[in-house]
Amino acid sequence: MQKLTAISPIDGRYQNKVKDLSRYFSEMALMHYRVLVEVEYFIALSLEKKVAELPPLSLEDQKKLRSFYKNFSIKDTQEIKDIETTTNHDVKAVEYFFRNKIKNTPLERYSEFIHFAITSEDVNNLAYSLMWKDGINRVYFKSAVDVFHQLKSFAIEYRNQPMLSLTHGQSATPTTVGKEFTVFASRLKRQLVQLKHHKLLGKFSGATGTWSAQHLVYPNVDWIEFSKNFVESLGLKLNTITVQIEPHDSLAESYDVLKRINVILTDFCRDAWMYISRGIFAQKKKESEVGSSTMPHKINPIQFENAEGNLGLANVYLSHLAEKLPISRMQRDLSDSTVLRNQGVALAHSLLACKSILSGLSRLTINKIELEKELNENPEVLAEAVQTILRKHGIPNAYEKLKELTHGQKMTLETIREFVNELDIPEDDKQKLLNLRPESYTGLANRIVDLL
Repeated sequence: MQKLTAISPIDGRYQNKVKDLSRYFSEMALMHYRVLVEVEYFIALSLEKKVAELPPLSLEDQKKLRSFYKNFSIKDTQEIKDIETTTNHDVKAVEYFFRNKIKNTPLERYSEFIHFAITSEDVNNLAYSLMWKDGINRVYFKSAVDVFHQLKSFAIEYRNQPMLSLTHGQSATPTTVGKEFTVFASRLKRQLVQLKHHKLLGKFSGATGTWSAQHLVYPNVDWIEFSKNFVESLGLKLNTITVQIEPHDSLAESYDVLKRINVILTDFCRDAWMYISRGIFAQKKKESEVGSSTMPHKINPIQFENAEGNLGLANVYLSHLAEKLPISRMQRDLSDSTVLRNQGVALAHSLLACKSILSGLSRLTINKIELEKELNENPEVLAEAVQTILRKHGIPNAYEKLKELTHGQKMTLETIREFVNELDIPEDDKQKLLNLRPESYTGLANRIVDLL
């Protein structure tokens, strides 16, 4: 019933399709990552020899502490929420939770080194970046790569299938189905590589980014090097020059890459929709499905329509995240906090779109009869070929001659051949044009697939 009463369709109607992301973006997930950062910092601090008051933790103690986040449970989540009702501060509640976990143990004497000399933002920025990184790498990326492989597979299968191009909605030089899918696969691949290898930054330098408290208490510790090693141990890169908050520029860069992926997929969805509308692509039917509540014949391209809608929603969120988060008044304001909580929503819509596209592609096939029909009905696309041969032989006004023949006219292949027969050009080129048909005028289209 919770799915039926959820405000957001992400947590309601589509929950089953995106539920894997809840491990990385729910309230429980945020607490889990905060505990992770606090625990790992406590361990790292203990291993810093110049922090004499906190002795090195044994491997057994380290394992016990790491169990706090590795075995993080609903019960733990509720305990933190209960503490927060008193503190009215979510990160401080995590600190107190950690303290409670080591209460009445030998480690309790060192509890003052929990959250030592750091600010909430030191914990939060690392937690949110880890959430985003793991959500991308462990859930989203697989579906996005699957879309790429499906596009590539379609490109290879139909690399030689001629298709009429439309530029400005008008008939244009023919292409192949495979080549057009290659274009989308190539664009997607480039952005996926950038997303995969993008390095997120993390900040760990205290109240206003100066390591003031740390340096005051332990001036002999190289805090910049310590922070670098700690942040890198989490899979992030230290940003040494910040205010209280990490400026979020690297997160914004990642959001922008995902936006470009979503734009490319939107472009594909619209083209796929148009190809289906033209009748040159078809959709495999499923006997149990209903296409329309009143028109029994319909198989609607709902997967591509659903994906387009979710891609648009994702990019609205991503745009605001990328534009808002790098802006903070003076050394810190809190307006980023509520915004950051929505990065999982943006990724959920993106993931949902990928799954819809995969579903659509699994049903997509071509209609060879319609493809051939379109080409045969538009022989005027050969005008480019004819005028280019004329230019080769230096015949004046080649373009104008073909414009006069074809511009705004309904052409037949025979009309074009009659024109070619009257040309004063070498016989081999004349025969080349006489033998040319729209379906054979595809240039290197089939070889472009190999460039992917």
